[in-house]
Amino acid sequence: MVSVQLGARRKGGSSVPVDSGPDARLSDLRPGMSGEVTGIDESVEPSTARRLSDLGFAPGTEVTVLRRAPLGDPLVFQVVEYEIALRREQAAGIRVRRTA
Repeated sequence: MVSVQLGARRKGGSSVPVDSGPDARLSDLRPGMSGEVTGIDESVEPSTARRLSDLGFAPGTEVTVLRRAPLGDPLVFQVVEYEIALRREQAAGIRVRRTA
């Protein structure tokens, strides 16, 4: 299940500093961290990969983790100018390059 909240908040001024290293899974980032989408894993079902891409999780797009549910699932991300909630399993299929 994927939910979208239009007209969401803009990116805040502060972010958590991170090491710039190899690609990571989007689900591994903590709230406040950002990353640039580098691709979607081949293990993700083609229809799901297409939907994620349509929602803005396309290569080159900046994504910020806004918050997690108390038990860690789902996660809420800011993509472009809106918020999207994804299950941890879906976010794990999105590869990102961490940014500060």
